[in-house]
Amino acid sequence: MPARFNKIQKQLTTILALAIALFLLSVFEDHPAAVEKYYSQGLYVFICRAFHPILNIIPFSLGDVIYIGVVIYLIYLSVKLVTLLFKKQFKRAGSLTLGVVIGTQVGVLIFYLFWGLNYFRPSAAERLNLRDTSYTTAELQNVTCMIIDSANAARLRITHADTLKNNDAIYQTAVDAINKISTDSTSFRAYRPHIKSSLLTPLMNYLGTSGYYNPFTSEAQMNYQMPVFERPFVACHEMSHQIGYGPEDEANFAGFLVGINSNDRLLRYSAYQVALDECMHALRRRDTVANNELKTHISKEVRADLKAQRAYWQAFRGKIGIISSIFYDDYLKANNQPHGMDTYNEMVLLLMAWYNRP
Repeated sequence: MPARFNKIQKQLTTILALAIALFLLSVFEDHPAAVEKYYSQGLYVFICRAFHPILNIIPFSLGDVIYIGVVIYLIYLSVKLVTLLFKKQFKRAGSLTLGVVIGTQVGVLIFYLFWGLNYFRPSAAERLNLRDTSYTTAELQNVTCMIIDSANAARLRITHADTLKNNDAIYQTAVDAINKISTDSTSFRAYRPHIKSSLLTPLMNYLGTSGYYNPFTSEAQMNYQMPVFERPFVACHEMSHQIGYGPEDEANFAGFLVGINSNDRLLRYSAYQVALDECMHALRRRDTVANNELKTHISKEVRADLKAQRAYWQAFRGKIGIISSIFYDDYLKANNQPHGMDTYNEMVLLLMAWYNRP
């Protein structure tokens, strides 16, 4: 039998074996209690303990470097594949294609084993003993009023010095806040949490991305150029992913709780500001009249901050951001978040349950 055919045969066998492994993993995903016990409170804890102490030492994002390297390698493979097809070397082209399939399967397997299974653990509402149910428009108005008052008060405490904090100071404050809540609640147990500035920040601006968590290296990263009032909350949001909050609404809510339990003025305001924006967005969908009335209760300083942030992101908005949003929406839907990008706003469900708890 030709050696080249043997190689293709081995590749096909590998693809089948990896497909079986991914299928078994998908079966495991259907059992949240088992995911919680054996993965989120088991294997993932080991991964955090092994990765964080090492990767925290590296001053730059290793995950960014890996992503850049993968993109360059894929471009190289694409060129090579076209060249092989042009030369009619179809067996080599087929082997190359199968190699890419294997690489993709391995990447997906690593994604779920290193972090992705956290998408399928019991909900944050269940873990935090919250009543995750529907709410009336009147209830939403009442909670939004409370958040407006909190945001206004938090904004009044902000000093000029707070707005001049560099990213290192902001990151350390967020880490301290995560560690603080970690000692008080097993639901926020953290293992050397850390946040890094992303090397991809210029690109992230155009993608409309404020931060992201790299599941392959267990690194939380953020856009270091966005408006200062957004940065503290985003740092907490991304580190909430790092401590096991998978879905975006849960990471938003976890970041909110971390923020308001901090003694740092900038972080507290950043958390209330996000909660306010999400609640107003939810109210606007239900009752535009009520939404417009509550807007008048938001202080001019808070309104100015929100306006400046929207202007910042709008300045980068383009086709690249729109296309990336479509792909990210599909990614979320494929990972136990059926509402896609709207999942972020579902933080409001958790906020309502938290504010209305007995």
